[in-house]
Amino acid sequence: MRSILLKASVALAAMAIVTACSSSGGSSSNTSPAAAGSPTSGAAAASTGGGGGGTGNVKTGLKIAVIPKQVNQPYFDAAFAGAKKACQEIQAKCDQIGPTQATGAAQTQFINSAVQQGYNAIVISAADADSVVPALKKAQSSGITVVTYDADVNDMSARSAMITPTTPQQIGQYQVKWISEAIGSGGGEIAILSAAANAANQNAWIKYMKQDLPNYPQLKLVDTVYGNDDTTLSTQKAVALMQAHPNLKGIISPTTVGIAASAKYIDSSSYKGKVQVTGLGLPSQMKSFVNDGTVKEFGLWDPSKLGYLGIYAAAEKISGANLASSGVTAGGQTYKLDGQGVVIVGPPQVFNKDNIDQFQF
Repeated sequence: MRSILLKASVALAAMAIVTACSSSGGSSSNTSPAAAGSPTSGAAAASTGGGGGGTGNVKTGLKIAVIPKQVNQPYFDAAFAGAKKACQEIQAKCDQIGPTQATGAAQTQFINSAVQQGYNAIVISAADADSVVPALKKAQSSGITVVTYDADVNDMSARSAMITPTTPQQIGQYQVKWISEAIGSGGGEIAILSAAANAANQNAWIKYMKQDLPNYPQLKLVDTVYGNDDTTLSTQKAVALMQAHPNLKGIISPTTVGIAASAKYIDSSSYKGKVQVTGLGLPSQMKSFVNDGTVKEFGLWDPSKLGYLGIYAAAEKISGANLASSGVTAGGQTYKLDGQGVVIVGPPQVFNKDNIDQFQF
């Protein structure tokens, strides 16, 4: 399986490199709702043309707002690189707008701004699965198409499709497997350092971790804490875990911010070699920790693929496609929606000392 995943991820990583270098297709991240730009009305003249990577009958001239949980974060910057590539292919204008803190209240301001600015679509990673729903429904009632990526909302009627990297079950199970392998057969106490307590994707992954733990009787989950995708707070939470649980053997952090913060602290502390870290991280951020042995293995997927498919899903919906029956066509491939309107990109990629130097995102 790993060899297949590696081949696929090398190709995806190549796309991430290309898109990150592209200068067209969207603006840099905006952190003020009023700075979102001033595109014309959502129904503005969008002609039909050929999208280079899609179905060939996607409207051109669309204006699409990409709203991550928070801006200035490498994971979401990589996702936006994929979004910009898609926008370039379909001749759309693509702006990433969003808050500097990952909260639903902060995102709501940018959703409302996107409505006022007249965007055709919103592609959003929900920081809060519930609190952003009223604003998204208001956007829909204004004629704006909504697609979620990375993190969904609890009310499926508030979006047309969700682009998820893989199944929550696989993500949860893989992370338990990785920490078990890192700690070794002796097992011991483990803890989870997550992002926000109300992040739907994180909570789903944690649910499946807990369901899978009985298959690893040598592991004992002693705590779950939340760093809110903030580097300083995540570091503080990691330190507090190790101080509160002196027999702790491992930390699972299903967030790129949390795993990097934990690894950086452990790397220069007395806990190095004693407390293992795994979870979901970016190879570019984790490479040094893997190469020096602080982290044995972790995983992720190509975030640019999420942004890329999110743009195509929104554009094809606006152009009249029935996504439930036709799926999302992008990059020469068609992705079918499941019964919940979810597009699954593929299984996670494992990164370790043997392969991490091959990835650039």
